[in-house]
Amino acid sequence: MNNKILILGKGFIGTRIKEELNCDITSQNINSFKDLVGLIDEYSPGVIINCVGHTGENVDQCEADRDKTLTANVFVPIMLAEAAFRYKIKLVHISSGCIYHFDYQNQKPISEDQPADFFDLFYSRTKIYSERALTALADKKNILILRIRIPLDNRPHPKNILTKLLSFEKILDCQNSLTYIPDFIEALKYLINIDAWGIYNVVNRGSLRYSELLDIYKKYFPDFNYSLTNAAELGLIRTNLILSVNKLEKSGFKIREIHEVLEQCIEKYLTH
Repeated sequence: MNNKILILGKGFIGTRIKEELNCDITSQNINSFKDLVGLIDEYSPGVIINCVGHTGENVDQCEADRDKTLTANVFVPIMLAEAAFRYKIKLVHISSGCIYHFDYQNQKPISEDQPADFFDLFYSRTKIYSERALTALADKKNILILRIRIPLDNRPHPKNILTKLLSFEKILDCQNSLTYIPDFIEALKYLINIDAWGIYNVVNRGSLRYSELLDIYKKYFPDFNYSLTNAAELGLIRTNLILSVNKLEKSGFKIREIHEVLEQCIEKYLTH
C-alpha cells in the first residue's frame, strides 16, 4: 500500500496534523474534479486526509454563505470519494459529531450507527449530507470517517475551545464530548496504520463541563472570572451531546478520559 499522505486544507486541524505527520499539505481550492485529479497527479498520494471545511468564525456564518459551505462541506468530500474509488486511494474524511439531538436524561452516549438527526443548523445539515454520501462507499471501499467534536488543543488558536472560552464572560453550563487534538492525532495515525474503514467517533472518553477546564486555568490566573449560563439564555441553536468511544476502543486504541488531559493541556497552552 502506498502510505504517502496528502492533507487537503491548511486550517486549524490540517495544520496540526501536518506538524505531527510531516507530510504534504495543500490549500489549493478544489472547484472541480479536474482540480482534484491535478493534485493526485502532482503528489501521488496513497492516503488523502480531507480537512477542507467551512464553519466561519462560528457555525451561524454558514447560514450567510451557503454556497461556500456546501462546496467545502459537501461537494468536495463527494468528489474525494469518487477519486478514492477511481484511483484506489485511502480517503480519511474529518467529519463532525455535531449532527445529533441528545437527551441527557434518557440517552446513552451516541454510537456511530445511530442515524444523525440534527437538521436545525445548515452547518450540521451539510455534515450529515457528506457523511451519508461517503458512508455509501465506506463499508466497501477504503474510506475512513473521523468525527471530532469541540476541539481542545494545548496551544492558542481561534478554533481552540480554550481560546474561545477565555474570551467569553458567560460560559455554557452543560456536559459535552470534546476532542483533545494531540490524542486525536494519535488515534488518526493508529486508524490509518490498521487500515480502518467506516465511521469512528474520535473524542476523549467521558464528558466535560467547560467550568472544569476554566477552573484549572484559574489556578494559574486567579483573577480570571466567568459566569455560567444555560442554552436557553444564550438563545443560540447549538448541539450539546456525548459521543460513545466504544468502537474506537474496540479497535485497540485506548483514548484518554477527558479529565486526564486538562492539566497538561493548560500547562502547555501557557508556554506557547
